[in-house]
Amino acid sequence: MKYSELLIPTLREAPADAEVVSHQLMLRAGYIRKLASGVYSYLPLCLRVIRKIEKIVREEMESSGAHELLLPIVMPAELWTESGRWDRYGPELLRFKDRHEREFCIGPTHEEAITDLIRHEIKSYRDLPKNCFQIQTKFRDEVRPRFGLMRGREFIMKDGYSFDRDEENALKTYELMYDAYKRIFTRCGLAFRPVEAMTGAIGGSRSHEFQVLADSGEDAIVACDQCEYAANVEKAEIQSSSDDVHQTSAIKGKFRKVPTPGKKTADEVGPVVRLLPQQITKTLVFETDKGLMIGMVRADHQLVEEKFKQATGVEWCHLAHEDAVLKTIGAPVGYVGPIGVTIPVYADHALLAMENFLVGANEKDMHLVDVNLGDFNVTQFSDLRRAVAGDACPRCGGKYSEHRGIEVGQVFYLGTKYSEPMGAHFTDEAGKDQPMVMGCYGIGIGRTAAAAIEQNHDDRGIIWPMPIAPFHVEIIPLARDGEVFEVATKLAAECEDSNIEVLIDDRDVRAGVKFNDAELIGIPYQIVIGMKGLQEGVVEFKDRRTGMTEKIKRDDVLARMLTIFHQEGMS
Repeated sequence: MKYSELLIPTLREAPADAEVVSHQLMLRAGYIRKLASGVYSYLPLCLRVIRKIEKIVREEMESSGAHELLLPIVMPAELWTESGRWDRYGPELLRFKDRHEREFCIGPTHEEAITDLIRHEIKSYRDLPKNCFQIQTKFRDEVRPRFGLMRGREFIMKDGYSFDRDEENALKTYELMYDAYKRIFTRCGLAFRPVEAMTGAIGGSRSHEFQVLADSGEDAIVACDQCEYAANVEKAEIQSSSDDVHQTSAIKGKFRKVPTPGKKTADEVGPVVRLLPQQITKTLVFETDKGLMIGMVRADHQLVEEKFKQATGVEWCHLAHEDAVLKTIGAPVGYVGPIGVTIPVYADHALLAMENFLVGANEKDMHLVDVNLGDFNVTQFSDLRRAVAGDACPRCGGKYSEHRGIEVGQVFYLGTKYSEPMGAHFTDEAGKDQPMVMGCYGIGIGRTAAAAIEQNHDDRGIIWPMPIAPFHVEIIPLARDGEVFEVATKLAAECEDSNIEVLIDDRDVRAGVKFNDAELIGIPYQIVIGMKGLQEGVVEFKDRRTGMTEKIKRDDVLARMLTIFHQEGMS
């Protein structure tokens, strides 16, 4: 492929609104261009990367028993009303009305559409299991799209859905997809970690995220230093330590009121009462579908709403508005405490080890000190907090280390979350009507490309992993005619005949421009051909990742590339 025939508009500087490395380099290297907020055009180099990721995904999905289909991007509101997500999904769901005033949405995900299809076509246990996937454009109306392809509004996604007879078989399918995902990201040349995760808006009871490890990752994950357990920090289980026991020796009823005018947070209150954050609690009031509830954590810990939902059994929750708190408890937010309240109190396990701590006094500008657990009623102690480095692993007792990651895929065990309300049933061997048991499996295709850049770049540009690079080698002739260009053209043809993809820089520009652009666009290997080298019978061979260059015989180039192909497992 000739450079001059492709649209590769490189830039010396990235636009000011490009915050992360992948966004900056994709713009600078001519991979994408912004059309609107969170909406991008994929230029030729980018599309070649996208297609390679898609090919790997298709091959691994199909080898695991999944089959490709394509669902409509537009879905009627009735389906989303059946599942209960029309009102719950929120403003990220792009809704519109057609000329007949019928409501529709642009699909951010397709659980409803696939469930509707399967419920009409599958009636008997003999027709199960079914495992289908698609690769399609999605749209989520993100409130703040940013980071280029990392968090756009329009994006390319692989979403798959499985239907089984029962939980046992559905979990087997889940494991098949989990293993397929490990192979997919391994074949893409990425360093990644599968981690336990929250199910979020998709729902279900079990989920794993596949996180590409990168210092710039927006997700925090923890991994055990002794076993393979890893999880998103909000999902990660925290083992109760031996210290987390009720301190029965603590004196009850000795608490006293202290004035804290205008001081609400632990950082503000601590110096006034001479207490560390570990001796202070946060009392958070939540509105839920079951009424107001309280969640309590140590002041230096962070409560996780998803864990709170699991502990309380509520479907939804959010921090209560101050008016609701005042009306129910009689104190403004920041001064609320658990003593004397009539609403349920859920406390994190870490409170079991606390003595003589501080809580709000349920009175403006007042707190209580020397409070102990016997001074108030706790409905239930649970794991409510965000994991941090140093916490104990729940599986082996090892210690967590913390990493940054970029989520590129996620698998969900859905159970009957969609099949029950939408009537996706089948007749079992006994002639009884049963709901199908579902799984859901997503991969962000463009996000995977962006994550690869976040993990593979230097100060000169992108360094693509070989399996998803737009081309395998770039040939840079230092002349556009004569023997130099003739040798470059012949060498390119030899490589392409062996399925080695070549970009030949045939532009009439200075050598320095070609070299800089080659570093920027990140093709894994470069071959520089000049007249002086040809007179010596050699060309310059460069490894973009290591920066190592060497002179090799012109006739050895193909053998060298085939060796690299074999080492990369691509032959």
